[in-house]
Amino acid sequence: MNLLKTSFVFLGSVSLLFLGACSGSNQAANSENNSAASTTTAAKTETTAKDNHSENDGHSHNKNNAQGHSEDGKGEHSHGGQIIESGQYHLEFLAEPEKNVTHIDFYLKKGEKRDIVSNAKVTAQIQLPDGSQKSLPLTYEAKEQHYHAVLSEKAAGEYKVAILSDINAEKVNGRFTFKR
Repeated sequence: MNLLKTSFVFLGSVSLLFLGACSGSNQAANSENNSAASTTTAAKTETTAKDNHSENDGHSHNKNNAQGHSEDGKGEHSHGGQIIESGQYHLEFLAEPEKNVTHIDFYLKKGEKRDIVSNAKVTAQIQLPDGSQKSLPLTYEAKEQHYHAVLSEKAAGEYKVAILSDINAEKVNGRFTFKR
């Protein structure tokens, strides 16, 4: 009888250790899932912060990153817009809705040194909130070192933008959105 009690206690202890080990790995898996969810939320928050633009003057830029560092950590100056890396190209898009128009700014840079590309043919293909399409050529502004256009549409809602860049017969495209 004594052997039976000892065996029962031993078996119970081993079972508790096994259950504890299983629940510990479950907690690790849950914390990994929570970490991934937090990263996704942080990325959405960052995108949302980039979409909020200042309307202080006719053509101001919101410096979301006060120290002038880009998200890639290279110490590059970000203009507070949505950023896409496409191969060797760095694309940054800003849409600044105002009362009657939306200013569209597009920065196109190349390589690790972020050399400015000023000789591209840039066009914005815009899907308006009602689903209709509009094509808008962007012109290069040497003083500001970016491409620029003014969208006269003022409908409220989400605008989907495809920026099509032709750099010496090399196609570089990026997709962006903004709300008005």
